[in-house]
Amino acid sequence: MLLDQGHEVVGVDNLNAYYDIRLKAYRLRELARQAGAAAEVIGALDPVRSGAADYAGPAHFRAASFEFHQLDIENKDALRLLFRQHGFDAVLNLAARAGVRYSMIDPDVYMTTNAMGTLNVMDAMREIGCKKMVLASTSSLYAGQPMPFREDLPVNTPISPYAASKKAAEMMAYSYHYLYGLDISVVRYFTVFGPAGRPDMSIFRFIKWIDEGTPIELFGDGSQSRDFTYVDDIARGTIAALKPVGYEVINLGGGNEPVTIADVIAFIEKALGKKAIIEHKPFHKADIKETSADIGKAHRLLEWRPEIAPYDGFGRSVDWYKENRPWLTRVIV
Repeated sequence: MLLDQGHEVVGVDNLNAYYDIRLKAYRLRELARQAGAAAEVIGALDPVRSGAADYAGPAHFRAASFEFHQLDIENKDALRLLFRQHGFDAVLNLAARAGVRYSMIDPDVYMTTNAMGTLNVMDAMREIGCKKMVLASTSSLYAGQPMPFREDLPVNTPISPYAASKKAAEMMAYSYHYLYGLDISVVRYFTVFGPAGRPDMSIFRFIKWIDEGTPIELFGDGSQSRDFTYVDDIARGTIAALKPVGYEVINLGGGNEPVTIADVIAFIEKALGKKAIIEHKPFHKADIKETSADIGKAHRLLEWRPEIAPYDGFGRSVDWYKENRPWLTRVIV
């Protein structure tokens, strides 16, 4: 979307193996194609050739107005060098370790990436005089709060290291706004999904498991619900948040239309023409039973509302899976 609007964009990702690298290689290949990268670059980003844990593509490439660097925001020196070379006007910081449950297995990396990594980005911004950042945050912060979730709720009791690390990033961002005049939009995402989505998320897993006849791991009875938000809507909202706001926290969610997990499974069953095999497991104490976003602030400040209804997005996700089934069978979930 940024390239379509005529911007010059530099993409940074460390391409870690938290989830199957094939999905990351696929996304990068499609972006390289759209940017007009050379054939050898596109060929090197073949998701079939990329192993489950090893990235085989180029660590750096440039195509027209897009440039990619395999770089970790925890690497402060490399990050500062990149900022000096490009003199960015704005930063969209979506770099993070995601996943509630895995954050209890390896909490250290969540703090070093989500909190310290964000600090490194803001220090690099301050050094070159870049004043605008959009910081991606999470609806996981709202655990235990009344619904629909509003941005002014006191989110001071995170129930997972993941949520705590994102809260830390938000607070550090406010400090840099107050001390150094950085203009920061914190956008709290609500259950982002869509084609090429993360394989550790329910939509991808349910589609793949139902299609292959693999039992679904269902935590709880399926009555828990999520305010699903389609990836295109999230992208539009994130770009809209580049406007000057001072410091604001803004929900980007599906608009108070939560869908139960049981209904998601039923939709996918119908779309694939196959019946799910379900293995029930206890509801995880770090999960939220239900999410529902109040998006009035996003509409007032950004003139943003979601355009893709959840079931339309589920359908698009199933269609994408069918089109890419030959190589997706190798993806580890």
